Amino acid sequence: MNNNFQLKVFSGRGNHSLADKVAQSLGDPLGKMTIQVFPDGELLARVDEDVRGRDVFVVQPTCHPVNDNIMELLIILDSLKRASAGRITIVCPYYGYARQDRKDQGRVPITAKLVADLFQTAGANRLIALDLHAAQIQGFFNIPVDHLHAGPVINKYVKSLNIPAEDLVVLSPDEGSIKRALKHQKKVGGAIAIVDKRRYSATETRQANIIGAPLKDKVAIIFDDMISTAGSVLGAARIAKQAGARDVYACATHPVLCGPAIVNLRDAPVTQVIVTDSIPITPEKQLPNIHVLTVAPLLAEAIKRIHFNKSVSELFD
Repeated sequence: MNNNFQLKVFSGRGNHSLADKVAQSLGDPLGKMTIQVFPDGELLARVDEDVRGRDVFVVQPTCHPVNDNIMELLIILDSLKRASAGRITIVCPYYGYARQDRKDQGRVPITAKLVADLFQTAGANRLIALDLHAAQIQGFFNIPVDHLHAGPVINKYVKSLNIPAEDLVVLSPDEGSIKRALKHQKKVGGAIAIVDKRRYSATETRQANIIGAPLKDKVAIIFDDMISTAGSVLGAARIAKQAGARDVYACATHPVLCGPAIVNLRDAPVTQVIVTDSIPITPEKQLPNIHVLTVAPLLAEAIKRIHFNKSVSELFD
């Protein structure tokens, strides 16, 4: 690409595979960096090439182990800042602590804001995020934030399944996901239905009824921003099957897959689980019915547009 000597992509250890794909999409190898762990657990991040005045992008999702990846990113940012990088942009495909975005009870932190403050203090000049759990997190930053969505990537794959529109029902896993479901339904077609989900605690939810289009002999497609314990997917899929759906697909941007997620996905009557590579899936979590789509071209296009001061807004749709 033109003027490529000014741009450089670096990677932490959070998702090196995705960072490598992004760099390949840009036609330039990843920047050289040594990350060393000392016997006492402390980290060192050393930049092994000249970045003075360069436009630098650091790919690092703050997924599990969340605290380790955040601390590693902070050290990388400080290293780049002290090496006189011209501009430092965090490419954060998954933003950890995003669910702690407000005070829903007394004497609790707003950790999503704390993480934003840490990133800026460490030297970040810009953030590229992908499907934040709460869009208002953008307001926690005093630097530009480009909030991308993996919807176009997932919708393209769903369309490739060639499900007739009259057989397709987009199923929202709960009332809070209705807007997301409607956006997907406008792109992939079909009807829409909603699972009536009741939350009893931070870890326990129960699915009760289906509201909206009938599911008998239909293909139900569930869209969500993340699959964490997969309890919502399991519940929604079972309800869909009980309502007569012949096939159920579950789609999400972030495969967090923690706790009983793998057991729940094995038990769920789901034909296919469609996720992106925003978070790496370890070998023990790679089930046969999990299909991973890459968001590398989307992130690479955003990086390219930012570097050349072109509009990124077209990528938000």
